[in-house]
Amino acid sequence: MVEGNNSEATKFILLGLIQSPELQALLFGIFLVIYLINVIGNLGLIILIYIISLLHTPMYFFLSNPAFVDLCYTSSVTPNTLVNFLQEVKRIALPACATQLCCFIIFVVCEVYMLSVMTNDRYAAISNPLLYTVIMNRRVCIQMVVSTYLYGFSVGLLQTMLTFHLSFCIINHFCDDIPLVGLACHKTHYKDIKEVILFTLAGFNTLFSLFIILISYIFIVFAILRINSAEGRQKAFSTCASHLTSITIFYGIIIFMYMQPKTRHSLNTDKIASVFYIVVPPRLNPLIYSLRNPEVKNALKRIIEKVFSTVK
Repeated sequence: MVEGNNSEATKFILLGLIQSPELQALLFGIFLVIYLINVIGNLGLIILIYIISLLHTPMYFFLSNPAFVDLCYTSSVTPNTLVNFLQEVKRIALPACATQLCCFIIFVVCEVYMLSVMTNDRYAAISNPLLYTVIMNRRVCIQMVVSTYLYGFSVGLLQTMLTFHLSFCIINHFCDDIPLVGLACHKTHYKDIKEVILFTLAGFNTLFSLFIILISYIFIVFAILRINSAEGRQKAFSTCASHLTSITIFYGIIIFMYMQPKTRHSLNTDKIASVFYIVVPPRLNPLIYSLRNPEVKNALKRIIEKVFSTVK
């Protein structure tokens, strides 16, 4: 992107993941397959929860929202990435880049706090099973989810507005916040402020949501230990296992991406990490939650059997 003294650029040039045409074609195929798995897995989980009345509980209501968020944030980036794999000159318009960045931040922040909300739901289910549906009534569930979306939207909008007050020469791979700020053309006081706000908000959202999760799980452990039967304790631990697996994967990637010292950042490392947290969590979450959840597996089994019986 070439800047004049009084002109504003309307397009960015993307460097992409790799410059070899042969490898770009291979990556296109790999990314397309992974994206289709993401869409089918998350959309399938949402539809399954919607159509099976047995899954109309607070737990599965909260489970359907992370699936929706995973679907949205991978869809905010992947289609444009796939198109650019097939283009010799990779460009993205300024409004499209801003929209991509805003949507991506919104849904990543939502994902962080959805995991926290799900932890509170698990604590309510384990500590007060008889009052669970009363405590986590429909109104409470909707309020928790809506507040998460509203906060994610405000953070995404703020970060995008701050980022696009900078001047850029080129974008490395796609419109993610850390690479964008690192590739700003001029070192200015405003860029320093943006970096401070970026890492402060990223650190706050990551650590605060992780703090909520850790505190909730401390209470969950105590609640499980108060269960008299070994079978009951095992069932309670099993209920939390898929959620803990998802938390470990997601927060491990986010902490690596945003919380490492600034001196250790490199554009190539950030680029690979960005791809990793776009591709991996949305693909694994449907598998984690469905394969470890007997109710989801049984519901899916009944649907498959019904389809086959109808075909026959």
